[in-house]
Amino acid sequence: MSGIRDNGGVSLYRDEGVVLRTQKLGEADRIVTLLTRRTGLVRAVGKGVRRTKSRFGARLEPFSHVDLQLYTGRTLDVITQAETVRAYGESIVGDYSRYTAATAMLETAEKIVVVEKDPALRQFLLLIGALRTLGEGSHDSRLVLDAYLLRSLAVAGYAPALNECAKCGTRGEHRSFAVHAGGSVCTVCRPHGATHPAAQTLQLMLALLGGDWPAADASEERHRNECSGLVAAYLQWHLENGIRSLRLVERS
Repeated sequence: MSGIRDNGGVSLYRDEGVVLRTQKLGEADRIVTLLTRRTGLVRAVGKGVRRTKSRFGARLEPFSHVDLQLYTGRTLDVITQAETVRAYGESIVGDYSRYTAATAMLETAEKIVVVEKDPALRQFLLLIGALRTLGEGSHDSRLVLDAYLLRSLAVAGYAPALNECAKCGTRGEHRSFAVHAGGSVCTVCRPHGATHPAAQTLQLMLALLGGDWPAADASEERHRNECSGLVAAYLQWHLENGIRSLRLVERS
């Protein structure tokens, strides 16, 4: 604890968050990456959590929603307490489609927030809601993932144009979609490389973005597949680094 006193006092804070990723540190510690309600993206050390007798090691696993106490360190914060709010992993890890979808969500959350300790409440709430829905199994896992990806992009300011042309703003149901242009495009603005998805596919994207689950659940498999391809391509275009775990989802 001498390192704390060197700072002239302990800077303690409490928050709740979802564990996105863990990395080994030394022989017994872990670096835990979390998306928190109030602080945003946080990387903190869980000291001794890899020991079998750790007080809270099992609580700091990916997919876990935890209540935390931390203190601010020089480079990484340190977790001093952790209590489970909800262990979403219990209903996710035993099902391949849920597990791979949830893994893609966690990776997306970490990459879309980007800046550490910049509050991102809406992204946090989106992730919590998506994990809860995925765990309940009330909708197809891929639909839940695509809905989360579209909404997360929208919150970050990258919502695809679906009701208007992404280039000129002309409203209507346009039949072309250009990832690099920002979404649907009219025949006049259609750039080279634009795709021509089915009208039902674009309607499914609108339903997922707007939370219209009856319409999304009634969609056909071919339109779901086409939707997933467009959403994945659009996400990869807007993120500097691709989402590697999406490849596992696409194979499922």
